[in-house]
Amino acid sequence: MCFFLVGCTSVTTGQTTSSTTTSTTEVTIPNGLEPLTAVSDCEVAELDGGWVCIWADEFSGDAVDETKWNFEINGDGGGNQELQYYIRDNATVSEGILSITAIHENYLNKTYTSSRINTKYKGDFQYVKVVVSAKMPSGVGTWPAIWMMPTLAEYGGWPDSGEIDIMEYVGYEEDVIHSTIHTERFNHTLGTQIGFSTDIENVETEFHVYELDWYPGHMETYIDGTKTGEFNYAAAFTSAYAYSECFPFDSPFYLILNLAVGGTWGGSEGVDAEAFPTSLQVDYVRIYKLDYASIDRETPTTPENIQLAQLANTIYWDASDDDYGVEKYAIYVDGQLRDYASLNQYTLFGLVNGQTYNIQVQAVDFVGRVSSMSNSLLFTYGG
Repeated sequence: MCFFLVGCTSVTTGQTTSSTTTSTTEVTIPNGLEPLTAVSDCEVAELDGGWVCIWADEFSGDAVDETKWNFEINGDGGGNQELQYYIRDNATVSEGILSITAIHENYLNKTYTSSRINTKYKGDFQYVKVVVSAKMPSGVGTWPAIWMMPTLAEYGGWPDSGEIDIMEYVGYEEDVIHSTIHTERFNHTLGTQIGFSTDIENVETEFHVYELDWYPGHMETYIDGTKTGEFNYAAAFTSAYAYSECFPFDSPFYLILNLAVGGTWGGSEGVDAEAFPTSLQVDYVRIYKLDYASIDRETPTTPENIQLAQLANTIYWDASDDDYGVEKYAIYVDGQLRDYASLNQYTLFGLVNGQTYNIQVQAVDFVGRVSSMSNSLLFTYGG
C-alpha cells in the first residue's frame, strides 16, 4: 500500500484553500528567485495564500485559442471503446463560454462526434492549483472530463507515469462527481484506482468550480471550495515499491477537456440517443502557482529516521517539514552529492557490490534553502 487516503468534509471559503500571514521583514532568497508576475488575461490574478495565476483562458474570444489549446482529431475511442469521433467543429466559443458538444451523427464509421482539446506543450504544469468553472452535459451515455496527463511520460506509458482526473461525470449517475488518480500500482484496469465520489446538486444546470491543489507527494480536490478528495504518498507503506509506481506525480502534466460518448464506463448503462446534442460548458480555466519568493520564510527540518526499504538497495526516511513544502531531497554517498529524490525514498544504483557506504540526506525547499545534514546510515550495496 502506498497512500494514506482521507475522506473529506472540510469547507473553505470561496476558492481559497489556505492562507498565511506574511512578515514585512525583508527576507533573502538563497537562489535569487524572483516573485511571480500574474498573466494579464486571468480575471482573478491572485488568491489568498500566495497563489498567483500563471496561465488562464477566460474564453473571451470567438473561437478556441490555439496558442493555448490543441485539438485531438481521432476515432480511437479514447482507449475505452467510446463511440465518438473527435473533430474540431464541436468545440466552440461564444459569449465567454467554451462549449464542447456531442452530436448523434454518422462520421467515419462512428455514430457520434465530439471534441477533445489539450494544452500539451502550450501549458505544462507541475505543483499547481487548477481551477475550472464548468457545467455538465445531460443524458445517459455522456462522459465529460477535466483531467491531466504527463507531458513526457518519463516513467513509461499509461498508467506508469500517472493520470490525474480532477473531474469525471457519467450521465447515468446524475449529480455525482468523481475525482481519481491512476498509477502503475493503482489503476482501473487492476480495479485498484484511488478515487472519491461526491454528490453535488444541479451540475447539469449550473456552473460549479472544480479544483485540484497539487503539491509534492500530496493532492487535494475541491468543488465550490469544499474539499472532496485527498491523496497522500506515505513512504512507510511503499517500502516494497519505488515511489514512481505509486505516486509518479513529480513532472509536468498538461490539461485535457473532453466530452466522450459511451465507453466502458460512460456507456455501461447504455446511451440515450435522444439526449443529443448536449454540451460540456466551461466558463474559465485558471492555473495558479505558489509565489515562493514572496511567502516562503522557513528552512526545511532535517530528514530523520533513515532506514532500509524492502525494495533492493532502497532507503526511505521521515518527510521533512517546511512552511511551503520540500521540493526535493539531496542524496549524499560518502559525503558527495550523488542525486536528488522527489519524495522521501531513493534507490541507490551503480555502486560496488558488497561495499559499505555512508548515506546522508538533506531537504531542499522551493527557494533553495537546505536543511541540516541528516544522521548517517551505513549501507551495504547489494548489487
